[in-house]
Amino acid sequence: MPRTAPEFRNFIDNAFVDGRSTYADLNPIDGSTVALVHEADERIVDAAVTAARAALNGAWGDWTAPERAALMRRVADLVEERFEEFVLAEIADTGKPRILAEPLDVTRAVVNFRTFADTLLSEGTPAFLTPQALNYVARKPLGVVAVIVPWNLPLLTLTWKAAPAIACGNAVIVKPSEETPATATLFAEVMRDAGAPAGVFNVVHGFGRDSAGQYLTEHPGIDAVTFTGSTATGSTIMRAVAPRVLPVSFELGGKNAALVFEDCDVDRAVAGLERSVFLNTGQVCLCTERVYVHRSIFDEVTEKLVARAEALRLGDPLDRSTTTGPLISQAHRAKVEAAVAGAISEGAQLLTGGGRPSLPAGLDADAGAWFAPTLWTGLDNSAVAMREEIFGPVAGLVPFDTEEEAVALANDTDYGLAASVWTENVDRAHRVAPQMRVGLSWINSWYARELRAPFGGAGRSGIGREGGGYSLDFYSTITNVSVAS
Repeated sequence: MPRTAPEFRNFIDNAFVDGRSTYADLNPIDGSTVALVHEADERIVDAAVTAARAALNGAWGDWTAPERAALMRRVADLVEERFEEFVLAEIADTGKPRILAEPLDVTRAVVNFRTFADTLLSEGTPAFLTPQALNYVARKPLGVVAVIVPWNLPLLTLTWKAAPAIACGNAVIVKPSEETPATATLFAEVMRDAGAPAGVFNVVHGFGRDSAGQYLTEHPGIDAVTFTGSTATGSTIMRAVAPRVLPVSFELGGKNAALVFEDCDVDRAVAGLERSVFLNTGQVCLCTERVYVHRSIFDEVTEKLVARAEALRLGDPLDRSTTTGPLISQAHRAKVEAAVAGAISEGAQLLTGGGRPSLPAGLDADAGAWFAPTLWTGLDNSAVAMREEIFGPVAGLVPFDTEEEAVALANDTDYGLAASVWTENVDRAHRVAPQMRVGLSWINSWYARELRAPFGGAGRSGIGREGGGYSLDFYSTITNVSVAS
């Protein structure tokens, strides 16, 4: 008999509830059905907001910082106990290889909760003493926080946002991407089993327009929105919350640049570029899509990067030799294919890739959402393919002649999320990196994350900063208390 697909339900007030209808969660490896997902309607979203508000007005509102930190550490422990279950759920939803899901997605979920538990207890608040008065800062929770999570790093991003929100005493309503509902559903079980009071953590499944996303962002009972995803969706959310002047934290798209100077360690730079272009099949907001290389080493860097791209192993994500998985969906693959076709029509010269790959026996590139690692040259910054985010395993390579030209090329974008600078000249490194109009500027590295440092973008790449005390500031209402001397 055929196996019945599991069902992912909404989670409200520490209980799972049915939705108004169900839709299929598809595996991008082969197009099979992972589970049936219960879509939330307005009634379910309203119930989630009501449960969250009741938690804030109930016992949760009286929990102390040490009590909240202890809860967060129990959550981290339970995720570790169910580590393999989370890994398999993330692989089924995203298709990413095990060698990525283990150290990045699930490990970071544990680290996020432990780090913010530590931050909560160690982060002080400012005080200013003058002969006239003592001024000190009092933190209170924002209230009901809508946490809207993308499909590329669903568990990592959920915990990156929910951990500090809960640390600050808020109640959260998580809306995972319709593409990746599994780990949010599992995490709801963990929150409940760790002892979170009813209503503190809620999950509503569904889509954007006329579904859970719209109902949540337009609900008058939410107090803030934190969102990671596309710039277009961020703009839609901003319009929805603008009449209520709600605080928002947005980490949006990017068209990130790498600058490769003639004095770099070429092999180190190429290894870094391989990672920054192709990690998670290019589906990381921080991934590099524009590579500017000094003309004197352009051919060498291009040749070596193409060789590395062609050495990537696309295949069964459970096989530890697999480096690269599919795109998230066939719909997203169609967008990437259209973008690459557009690049070619604008004059791009393909160096490698450009279409659907050959796969090991047992896998069908057409049935899943597979796309080959792709590099091109021949385009400048006037091309659409060099200006708009593609969000796939693709990059264009462009030569430059001077440092000033390289900086100008990198900053010639409406986005401003991340950049990387590759040089062995320490003066140049410290001169160029701060000139990048981005939130994160790496020198001789990429995705080197310090969770206490500010994270966010500029321009079309977002609003606000999260990480360490910056997260506590966002997820808190801050009151200055002034006591006269």
